[in-house]
Amino acid sequence: MSIPKSEKLDLVQLKDKVLTWLSVHVPVSRVKHILRVEKIAQDLANYYAINQEKAQLAALMHDLAKYFSPQVLLQISKSEGLEIDLVSEVSPHLLHANVSAIVAKKEFGIKDKEILAAIANHTLGEPAMNQLSCIIFLADTLEPGRGDNPELQHLRQLSKENLYQAVWLTCDYTISATRWLVNTV
Repeated sequence: MSIPKSEKLDLVQLKDKVLTWLSVHVPVSRVKHILRVEKIAQDLANYYAINQEKAQLAALMHDLAKYFSPQVLLQISKSEGLEIDLVSEVSPHLLHANVSAIVAKKEFGIKDKEILAAIANHTLGEPAMNQLSCIIFLADTLEPGRGDNPELQHLRQLSKENLYQAVWLTCDYTISATRWLVNTV
């Protein structure tokens, strides 16, 4: 299902509005990351015959709250009734995905539940994610700015062969990379 032609102009205007907002709230390097995520998301959406406009919007908005302070992330999460577990309490940055979905809804009027879920799930994922959420999750991790090693090359190829297996192995890759970083500090 694609967005009707009359709404495509709104999509262009919304993209401009989001990019303007991002230019004020995140560094240029993050905007470049977001645009690379958007490109990968559109490519995967096209490959899997998923609504490209939804993928584009979710990708553009996935990091809206990335640079919010820990206090702001906690405040918004609490005011919106989000569950804050001990890990999120200690590392509020993990809340940026959920808070980004809240900002997308309140600041940009996004009501589509699939788009909001894809934004909210892009960092930690969630069991039984739909294809759009999987695409945004993968695009965020696999965009070219994340590096170019054999594991990432394999995951990028796998993302075009088996979306769900790519998510699973990307989780393993992220955990392994994080474990390596923790052990080197």
